Amino acid sequence: MEISGVITAIVIGLIIGALGRLVVPGKQDIPIWLTLVIGVVAAFLGTLVAGWIGVADTAGIDWIELFIQVAFAAVGVAIAAGGWGRRRV
Repeated sequence: MEISGVITAIVIGLIIGALGRLVVPGKQDIPIWLTLVIGVVAAFLGTLVAGWIGVADTAGIDWIELFIQVAFAAVGVAIAAGGWGRRRV
């Protein structure tokens, strides 16, 4: 992966984190930086999983890969919100 690919993945990850936060119902009492970190990690994990199942390179927009990334971000935000809320009490 080239440096432009890494930078693109980070930018996409920031968007993925925001989408993951929107998907999770209720208020998430976690800092925005944690949401963004979760998004970047989810973007990388989603790309890996999409590659494993053979849907990473499709013509046009990779909707399946995007769905996988947002799902990872939503799960990550939900876990972090649960853990962060208990930690701060």
